[in-house]
Amino acid sequence: MTIDARDFGCSLPITMAQAALSKVTVGVIEVLVGGEDVVQNLLEYAKSKSMTAEVEKIENHWKVKITKGAIREAPPEEKTEPSGNGLFLIVGTDTMGKDEALGIILMRGFFEAMKATEDLPHTIFFLNAGVKLTTIATNIYPVLTELQDKGVEIYSCGTCLKYYGLESELKVGVSGGILQTIEALKGPHKVIWI
Repeated sequence: MTIDARDFGCSLPITMAQAALSKVTVGVIEVLVGGEDVVQNLLEYAKSKSMTAEVEKIENHWKVKITKGAIREAPPEEKTEPSGNGLFLIVGTDTMGKDEALGIILMRGFFEAMKATEDLPHTIFFLNAGVKLTTIATNIYPVLTELQDKGVEIYSCGTCLKYYGLESELKVGVSGGILQTIEALKGPHKVIWI
């Protein structure tokens, strides 16, 4: 079965894939998508459901082939889990508070203080103007890189990166989508917005 989701971003291709996969016990679907962020979302979805997924770039879009019912070996773990793995942090802005200059200083201080603690979040998901922190905020993304090196998973909303024209500027983490947030809400994570 082939699903053409090239005109849709973020979570709709996931929903379409879920609907198609719910109708089979064992089988393969192919999802055509237009953005790398959607590819990443589909790969994360397949991994979370113990399915295999393959990606093929075709001209100006991608084909993601998801196999349900196949045995999948767990990939070797490359990084250590942070001790505070129950926290899913959503950052929806590039400053703290209303004063922009002070807000940038406070945001850097927040991440510096986080880096100094042993109780790190499991995941940080940047959306809206928050994606500027993983792309063009030269005084903050190095701190985020250190957090990532300590095992924190870092995602930036692919739709938001595209909106701000920052897709090629991503310095830390990977492009993600709403799937990470949905999984956090369903899972054992405590979700906090800043």
